[in-house]
Amino acid sequence: MISRQITAALTTLALLLAAGLPATARAERADRDKPVNLEADKVTVDDRTKTHNFEGNVVFTQGTLTIKANKVVVTQDGTGYQKGVATGGENGLARFRQKREGQDLWMEGEAERIEHDAKTEITRFYVRAHVKSGGDEVRGQYIEYNSISENYTVTNSSDAKAVPSGGDQSKRVRAIIQPKSAPAATPEAAPRP
Repeated sequence: MISRQITAALTTLALLLAAGLPATARAERADRDKPVNLEADKVTVDDRTKTHNFEGNVVFTQGTLTIKANKVVVTQDGTGYQKGVATGGENGLARFRQKREGQDLWMEGEAERIEHDAKTEITRFYVRAHVKSGGDEVRGQYIEYNSISENYTVTNSSDAKAVPSGGDQSKRVRAIIQPKSAPAATPEAAPRP
Protein backbone atom coordinates (compact mmCIF):
# COMPACT_ATOMS: atom_id res chain seq x y z
CA MET A 1 0.00 0.00 0.00
CA ILE A 2 2.78 2.43 0.86
CA SER A 3 4.60 1.87 -2.44
CA ARG A 4 1.32 2.53 -4.30
CA GLN A 5 0.89 5.80 -2.38
CA ILE A 6 4.48 6.82 -3.07
CA THR A 7 3.98 6.09 -6.77
CA ALA A 8 0.79 8.19 -6.78
CA ALA A 9 2.62 11.00 -5.00
CA LEU A 10 5.47 10.94 -7.47
CA THR A 11 3.10 10.91 -10.43
CA THR A 12 1.86 14.26 -9.14
CA LEU A 13 5.36 15.59 -9.52
CA ALA A 14 5.25 14.66 -13.20
CA LEU A 15 2.24 16.96 -13.51
CA LEU A 16 4.21 19.66 -11.74
CA LEU A 17 6.72 19.72 -14.54
CA ALA A 18 4.43 19.12 -17.46
CA ALA A 19 2.87 22.51 -16.82
CA GLY A 20 6.05 24.53 -17.31
CA LEU A 21 5.16 26.33 -20.57
CA PRO A 22 2.16 26.95 -22.83
CA ALA A 23 0.36 24.15 -24.67
CA THR A 24 2.85 24.17 -27.52
CA ALA A 25 5.39 22.79 -25.06
CA ARG A 26 3.51 19.72 -23.82
CA ALA A 27 5.46 17.07 -21.94
CA GLU A 28 6.03 13.57 -23.24
CA ARG A 29 2.71 11.72 -22.60
CA ALA A 30 4.32 8.29 -22.60
CA ASP A 31 6.18 9.21 -19.40
CA ARG A 32 2.99 8.67 -17.39
CA ASP A 33 3.08 4.94 -18.21
CA LYS A 34 6.74 4.49 -17.28
CA PRO A 35 7.95 3.18 -13.92
CA VAL A 36 8.90 5.71 -11.25
CA ASN A 37 12.44 5.59 -9.89
CA LEU A 38 13.29 7.52 -6.75
CA GLU A 39 16.51 8.11 -4.88
CA ALA A 40 16.73 10.07 -1.63
CA ASP A 41 18.66 9.97 1.61
CA LYS A 42 15.41 9.73 3.57
CA VAL A 43 11.73 9.04 2.83
CA THR A 44 9.02 9.64 5.42
CA VAL A 45 5.40 8.66 4.78
CA ASP A 46 2.60 9.72 7.13
CA ASP A 47 -0.53 7.83 6.08
CA ARG A 48 -2.65 9.67 8.64
CA THR A 49 -1.95 13.14 7.20
CA LYS A 50 -1.29 11.82 3.68
CA THR A 51 2.10 13.53 3.57
CA HIS A 52 5.18 12.15 1.83
CA ASN A 53 8.59 13.73 2.50
CA PHE A 54 11.60 12.95 0.35
CA GLU A 55 14.82 14.47 1.68
CA GLY A 56 18.48 14.65 0.77
CA ASN A 57 19.69 14.71 -2.82
CA VAL A 58 16.27 13.67 -4.18
CA VAL A 59 16.35 12.35 -7.75
CA PHE A 60 13.02 11.40 -9.31
CA THR A 61 12.85 9.89 -12.79
CA GLN A 62 9.92 8.65 -14.84
CA GLY A 63 10.58 8.09 -18.53
CA THR A 64 12.17 11.27 -19.87
CA LEU A 65 11.23 13.28 -16.75
CA THR A 66 13.91 14.02 -14.15
CA ILE A 67 13.42 16.12 -11.00
CA LYS A 68 16.34 16.98 -8.73
CA ALA A 69 15.89 18.76 -5.40
CA ASN A 70 17.04 18.72 -1.79
CA LYS A 71 13.50 18.12 -0.57
CA VAL A 72 10.17 17.14 -2.10
CA VAL A 73 6.94 17.18 -0.07
CA VAL A 74 3.69 15.80 -1.48
CA THR A 75 0.39 16.19 0.39
CA GLN A 76 -3.07 14.90 -0.47
CA ASP A 77 -6.37 16.45 0.59
CA GLY A 78 -9.51 14.55 1.60
CA THR A 79 -10.81 14.47 -1.97
CA GLY A 80 -7.62 12.91 -3.35
CA TYR A 81 -6.06 16.02 -4.91
CA GLN A 82 -2.34 16.38 -4.38
CA LYS A 83 0.09 19.24 -4.00
CA GLY A 84 3.81 18.89 -4.57
CA VAL A 85 6.61 21.20 -3.46
CA ALA A 86 10.24 20.76 -4.56
CA THR A 87 12.89 22.93 -2.89
CA GLY A 88 16.62 23.40 -2.95
CA GLY A 89 19.25 21.45 -4.81
CA GLU A 90 22.51 22.33 -6.51
CA ASN A 91 23.16 26.05 -5.91
CA GLY A 92 19.87 26.15 -3.97
CA LEU A 93 17.69 25.39 -7.02
CA ALA A 94 15.18 22.58 -7.63
CA ARG A 95 15.43 21.46 -11.26
CA PHE A 96 13.46 19.50 -13.83
CA ARG A 97 14.01 18.25 -17.36
CA GLN A 98 11.54 16.47 -19.67
CA LYS A 99 11.21 15.69 -23.37
CA ARG A 100 8.47 17.50 -25.29
CA GLU A 101 5.70 15.42 -26.85
CA GLY A 102 6.48 14.24 -30.38
CA GLN A 103 9.63 16.35 -30.75
CA ASP A 104 13.33 16.02 -30.10
CA LEU A 105 13.22 19.07 -27.82
CA TRP A 106 13.41 19.33 -24.04
CA MET A 107 11.70 21.44 -21.37
CA GLU A 108 13.95 22.48 -18.50
CA GLY A 109 13.41 24.68 -15.50
CA GLU A 110 14.67 25.67 -12.11
CA ALA A 111 13.71 27.76 -9.10
CA GLU A 112 14.37 27.82 -5.39
CA ARG A 113 10.86 26.42 -4.90
CA ILE A 114 8.52 24.77 -7.41
CA GLU A 115 4.90 24.10 -6.39
CA HIS A 116 2.13 22.27 -8.22
CA ASP A 117 -1.53 22.01 -7.16
CA ALA A 118 -3.32 19.20 -9.03
CA LYS A 119 -6.75 20.54 -8.02
CA THR A 120 -6.27 24.00 -9.56
CA GLU A 121 -3.72 22.76 -12.13
CA ILE A 122 -1.50 25.72 -11.33
CA THR A 123 2.28 25.47 -11.12
CA ARG A 124 4.35 28.20 -9.47
CA PHE A 125 8.11 28.76 -9.63
CA TYR A 126 9.52 30.99 -6.87
CA VAL A 127 12.79 32.94 -6.75
CA ARG A 128 15.44 32.74 -9.47
CA ALA A 129 12.85 31.08 -11.71
CA HIS A 130 13.89 30.00 -15.18
CA VAL A 131 11.94 27.85 -17.65
CA LYS A 132 12.98 27.04 -21.20
CA SER A 133 11.60 24.93 -24.00
CA GLY A 134 13.55 24.57 -27.21
CA GLY A 135 14.93 28.03 -27.94
CA ASP A 136 12.24 29.85 -25.91
CA GLU A 137 12.98 30.80 -22.33
CA VAL A 138 11.75 33.06 -19.58
CA ARG A 139 13.38 34.27 -16.35
CA GLY A 140 11.92 36.09 -13.39
CA GLN A 141 11.49 35.90 -9.66
CA TYR A 142 8.04 34.30 -10.06
CA ILE A 143 6.49 32.23 -12.83
CA GLU A 144 2.91 30.97 -12.62
CA TYR A 145 1.33 28.67 -15.20
CA ASN A 146 -2.36 27.73 -15.27
CA SER A 147 -2.72 24.62 -17.43
CA ILE A 148 -6.52 24.96 -17.60
CA SER A 149 -6.54 28.47 -19.07
CA GLU A 150 -3.10 27.98 -20.68
CA ASN A 151 -2.03 31.39 -19.33
CA TYR A 152 1.16 32.24 -17.56
CA THR A 153 2.50 35.19 -15.60
CA VAL A 154 6.12 36.13 -14.99
CA THR A 155 7.05 38.91 -12.55
CA ASN A 156 10.13 40.48 -11.02
CA SER A 157 8.97 39.85 -7.45
CA SER A 158 8.41 36.70 -5.43
CA ASP A 159 4.67 36.75 -6.15
CA ALA A 160 2.30 37.69 -8.98
CA LYS A 161 2.65 41.44 -8.27
CA ALA A 162 5.33 43.22 -10.27
CA VAL A 163 7.39 45.86 -8.49
CA PRO A 164 8.92 48.89 -10.20
CA SER A 165 12.50 48.08 -11.15
CA GLY A 166 13.62 51.71 -10.82
CA GLY A 167 15.87 51.21 -13.83
CA ASP A 168 17.71 48.28 -12.19
CA GLN A 169 18.12 45.87 -15.12
CA SER A 170 18.80 42.94 -12.77
CA LYS A 171 15.21 43.22 -11.51
CA ARG A 172 13.59 42.89 -14.93
CA VAL A 173 11.78 39.87 -16.38
CA ARG A 174 13.67 38.38 -19.32
CA ALA A 175 12.23 36.34 -22.19
CA ILE A 176 13.59 34.93 -25.41
CA ILE A 177 10.92 33.85 -27.87
CA GLN A 178 12.04 32.30 -31.12
CA PRO A 179 10.17 33.13 -34.33
CA LYS A 180 7.78 30.41 -35.38
CA SER A 181 8.43 29.30 -38.92
CA ALA A 182 5.50 29.48 -41.29
CA PRO A 183 4.38 26.27 -43.01
CA ALA A 184 6.31 25.70 -46.21
CA ALA A 185 4.42 27.03 -49.22
CA THR A 186 3.65 24.52 -51.92
CA PRO A 187 4.97 25.55 -55.31
CA GLU A 188 2.27 26.35 -57.79
CA ALA A 189 2.09 24.21 -60.88
CA ALA A 190 3.88 25.73 -63.85
CA PRO A 191 1.53 26.83 -66.62
CA ARG A 192 1.42 24.55 -69.65
CA PRO A 193 2.47 25.98 -73.03
